[in-house]
Amino acid sequence: MTTPLPIDDALPELLDALRDHGRAVLQAPPGAGKTTRVPLAILQAGLVRGRVVMLEPRRLAARAAAERMAETLSEPVGQTVGYRMRGATKVSKATRIEVVTEGILTRMLQRDPDLPGIGAVIFDEFHERSLNADLGLALCLEVAGALRDDLMLLAMSATLDAGPVGALMQAPLVTSQGQSFPVETRWLDRPLGPKARLEEALADLVVRAEAETRGMGGGLLVFLPGEAEIRRAEAALSRRLPADCQIRPLYGAMPFAAQRAAIAPARNGRKVVLATSIAETSLTIQDVRVVVDMGLARRARFDPGSGMSRLVTERVTRAEAEQRRGRAGRVAEGVCYRLWTKGEEGALAAYPPAEIEAADLTGLALELAQWGAHEADLPFLTPPPAPAMAEARALLRLLGALDGRDRITDHGRELAALPLHPRLAHMLAVAGPDAAPIAALAEDRDPLRGAPCDLSLRLRALRDPAAFRREQPFEANRAALDRIRAEADRLRKAAGKARRAGLSTAQMAALAWPDRIGRRRKGDAPRFVLSGGKGAVMEDHDPLAGAPWIVAIDTDGNPREARIRMAAQIGEREIRDLFADRIEWVDVCEWSKRDRRVIARRQERFGAVVLDDRIWKDVPEDAVARAMLDGVRDLGLRLDGAAARLARRVELLRTAGHDLPDFSETGLMETLEDWLLPMLGGVRSAEDWKRFDPLPALRAALSWEQTQLLDRLAPAHFTTPLGRKVPIDYGPEGPEIAVRLQELFGVTEHPAAAGQPLKITLLSPAQRPVQVTRDLPGFWAGSYADVRKDMRAQYPKHPWPEDPTRADPTLRAKPRR
Repeated sequence: MTTPLPIDDALPELLDALRDHGRAVLQAPPGAGKTTRVPLAILQAGLVRGRVVMLEPRRLAARAAAERMAETLSEPVGQTVGYRMRGATKVSKATRIEVVTEGILTRMLQRDPDLPGIGAVIFDEFHERSLNADLGLALCLEVAGALRDDLMLLAMSATLDAGPVGALMQAPLVTSQGQSFPVETRWLDRPLGPKARLEEALADLVVRAEAETRGMGGGLLVFLPGEAEIRRAEAALSRRLPADCQIRPLYGAMPFAAQRAAIAPARNGRKVVLATSIAETSLTIQDVRVVVDMGLARRARFDPGSGMSRLVTERVTRAEAEQRRGRAGRVAEGVCYRLWTKGEEGALAAYPPAEIEAADLTGLALELAQWGAHEADLPFLTPPPAPAMAEARALLRLLGALDGRDRITDHGRELAALPLHPRLAHMLAVAGPDAAPIAALAEDRDPLRGAPCDLSLRLRALRDPAAFRREQPFEANRAALDRIRAEADRLRKAAGKARRAGLSTAQMAALAWPDRIGRRRKGDAPRFVLSGGKGAVMEDHDPLAGAPWIVAIDTDGNPREARIRMAAQIGEREIRDLFADRIEWVDVCEWSKRDRRVIARRQERFGAVVLDDRIWKDVPEDAVARAMLDGVRDLGLRLDGAAARLARRVELLRTAGHDLPDFSETGLMETLEDWLLPMLGGVRSAEDWKRFDPLPALRAALSWEQTQLLDRLAPAHFTTPLGRKVPIDYGPEGPEIAVRLQELFGVTEHPAAAGQPLKITLLSPAQRPVQVTRDLPGFWAGSYADVRKDMRAQYPKHPWPEDPTRADPTLRAKPRR
């Protein structure tokens, strides 16, 4: 007889929803029993004829779920219930429930889109929002709509806001309240300081938790972000916990036997499980009464340093913290210790982000191309970001996986069949089994932290660890090397025959990272320009610092100038041999900010890397002019004198509503190609631009009709009574001129322009301002008398008549007697 579980009360409603609608969303808290009860209930109710496929996000959870269901049926795994994952399969002809890891479903769909023999697909732990789960659900929804209206779909979640999933699936929501015991939460009294060592603080907290809860019994479950932290915590706690405490690590890369030992109850003494987030929801760890939460989690994020997704360490969200806390209340009342203060809790995000929002999408783009669909055509719960998809497709074109129209090629199908990032799959497909160690190294963490960046050091450590330890002073992570070596063996078996035999290690790396081939820049510092257009720098003391050519396999991801963490030295001849079809001569005519002039070169290039550089002697003038436009944008538009006055006249009338081009500084800069480009002949440098007069170009931008309109309504000059043309400046205070006072004798009406009275600055014979007026008749009748008195004293040789309105204008002095 099976033990009752909280999910049992919700099963009738769930089965009715599936029977009536063919799909549903089940929301049930961790420990409710949904993972092991629901697939069996669907099978036993006879809702489907074919197999039930259930997706689990983790290998350990998939295997544990299959074993628990098989145990319920009193059968071995591989009969009614089996599992399928990368590198391990236990199924038979009798299998009706198949628990698979997420990538397996994608392979099933790509191979047979109508999923023959499968009656239902269950997405377990959908709240984790893995990229594969989002893709799998989108593809299954399309299959159900186009090919298989009988395909049953069920999404199961512990914490997800299930409303949007239900709307996407057009499915009813079924909720199981679950059952848990009260859990007391204990926070730190004060925040950890910026210099605090988190792992030491965690060890202190675990020791405290064990001592304070010893009387209540049960085990402790300690949450850490990854294997490295678990190993360090294990070493620290082994010396501080009581002798009867059994420390059990639990993480995804462990052997299954060790994982089972962590899950099983302790036979003697007290169990302390040091686990990653694998223990949050997917597994039931028996006899846990105490949770200690470090407050960190690892998530997949696109890593610009490697050009692939990497696991990064981040603060947990409130939803994750609550799930971890709930693990202490499965069997009895419990306690949760948190390595942060209660006040810090408010700064935590509510939910973890969907992986599709931040991960590398190259694999997703390849899957969509193989499916023959664009992401906009598929029902994604969270649409993949357009910039990330564009970058992913650009890389796939570079690898030859997509053609110029972004359709999958035969090579792309070959890459999609390999269980690797497309970069590494391309390397393995071309170079064959010899590339397997490099692929395995790239997928894992660097086993030689702190060592020089040379890839060959890592490969030597893989081939002969004992000899490496004797020859090198660098400490290697043995567990990581064992794991990488096992993965390399698996990839050797998956690789076909090499299409390019005899490639060097660096050439194989260049296949995977064709955008990371770097040439050393001139100068003492080891700086490199990469073929993808970015820059990278190496430590000065690194043995590869003087290499003229490298392949940057891993960097710190700095977008401005990345620091290289792993690289291989490559020769120019090796690059030419490998990428002969992608090396081309390019004519370059461009503005150089450094040289402040247009440079014209003929360059042999691989991407952004220049292999050969020569002067382009017969560069066309129009190419120079176009390059000089960038120079103008760099140097700025310089308008003064007559050009500035013309621009202000045009702007005055344009803002008044007349049909004239935009001669504002912004407008002119935006339309340089229209008005300036045809007039830039012979201008090649900052000095040339300094001497350039833009007035003819501005005049040419006006039609004859516009010029006539401008001259009529906003004339360029005021003509004095002596016939001399004085430029009118149309400034912010209106049109104005400066003119000798004596030149306006006899003028009895105040002159105007653009419908406004001219602001006149009256000048002395020495061209110094003596009066400013917008009312010349009023000046003659008023303050002129005072000005005349002063001027006669200063300039006695010039005429100063008592009545200027009747005098003749003049620029001359009195004739000598």
